[in-house]
Amino acid sequence: MSEAEMIPPEVIRTRGLHALKEELGVNGMIRFLQQFEVGRGNYTEDRHQWLDGLTLETLIEKLKSEVANEPS
Repeated sequence: MSEAEMIPPEVIRTRGLHALKEELGVNGMIRFLQQFEVGRGNYTEDRHQWLDGLTLETLIEKLKSEVANEPS
């Protein structure tokens, strides 16, 4: 049995995340891991919940409000 086969999965995961963070930095580690993330839910249904009833005028007003509230 190899050394890797004797190490518990949670230890391998922790060491792997540490190695990724050290080599790629936090942002690089996250970007790397996102390549393998399996999505959940139904994006199409969720999108309808977020956007149904949203008009271009409403969107423009929300954007103007966000810009006006940004710190200088």
